[in-house]
Amino acid sequence: MESFYWLIAVAVLLIIEITTLGLTTIWFAGGALIAFLASILGASYLIQFILFVVVSVILLCFTRPLALRYFNNHRARTNYESIIGQTAKVTSTIDNFNQTGSANVGGQEWTARAERDEDIIEPGTLVKIIAIKGVKLIVTR
Repeated sequence: MESFYWLIAVAVLLIIEITTLGLTTIWFAGGALIAFLASILGASYLIQFILFVVVSVILLCFTRPLALRYFNNHRARTNYESIIGQTAKVTSTIDNFNQTGSANVGGQEWTARAERDEDIIEPGTLVKIIAIKGVKLIVTR
């Protein structure tokens, strides 16, 4: 009868994985499958549970990084992620002390701040976008 519970656990974990596609429960489904097989072979419940935990942890630790590298590498970067590292043109003086400044990148006007508070960057200067905080570009010369 306990093998039935492991089989249900495998099914539920696989359904969750299929609906979320987040590579979160597949590792535990593998552990539950091994525990199910141990149950069929007559292993005690304690051995089944230990196998479930050990196999799940091993799968999670050793195969998850590989899976993320090969299955999640086509993720599209969002708009803000895609402009980090690009060059922008300063359109109004960037002065962190006075909280002024803007820059144009890809035809879009952004509020901009210098990486270092003491930097004042004049209009027309090309800057590199190093980060985004809120809705402000953080730039450096």
